Amino acid sequence: MPELVSTSVLNELFDSFKHTAWRLETQRSYEADTGSDRFKRWARGDGYSAEGREAFLNGRRALAEQGKRVERVRLVDDPPTDNQRYLLDGAPVTIEAGEDIRYMWRADAERLVLPMADFWLFDSRTLARFHHEDGRTLGLELVTEPAAVLAACQVRDAAWHFAVPYEEFNARVPSAM
Repeated sequence: MPELVSTSVLNELFDSFKHTAWRLETQRSYEADTGSDRFKRWARGDGYSAEGREAFLNGRRALAEQGKRVERVRLVDDPPTDNQRYLLDGAPVTIEAGEDIRYMWRADAERLVLPMADFWLFDSRTLARFHHEDGRTLGLELVTEPAAVLAACQVRDAAWHFAVPYEEFNARVPSAM
C-alpha cells in the first residue's frame, strides 16, 4: 500500500496550482455526501441546498477570477445512484461558481478503459490519487513521477473529449419518478 496523506493536502494544492486542476470522479457514492445533512434533506425531498458550502463556492469563484481552471468529469451509472442524482442537482451551483463539470455514463468510460479510481491532476504535474473503500476516502497518494502523471493526462484528455456538459447530460437522465 502506498503512503497516504490526508485529503486536507488538497487545500495546499488548490492554493498553489498555477493554471488547471482536473478531477475524475468514479465512485457510485461518497460518504462525505451521503453522511451530510444537506444530502439527508435532499433525500427527504427538500431539494438541493448550497447552505454550508459558501467557503468552497467562494474559493472556486476566486480561482476563476484569477484565470485558473477547475474542471471535472463525473461518471454516472444507468440508472444513477441517489448520490449521483444529488451531485447532478447541485452541479449548477458549482458551475455558476466557476467549475466546468462534465459527465459520462459509466458504460462509456468502461468502453474507453478509463480507470475506476478518482484523482485530481494539478497543472499536469502533480497527481493526487484517492484511495476509497465503500465510498469512504482513506486518503490520497501524491505522485509526481512523470510516467504516472503522463498516464493521468492521457486519461484526462480521453475523458474530457467524450464527456458532455452538465445541461446536455442532465437532459438525458431519466426522471427518478
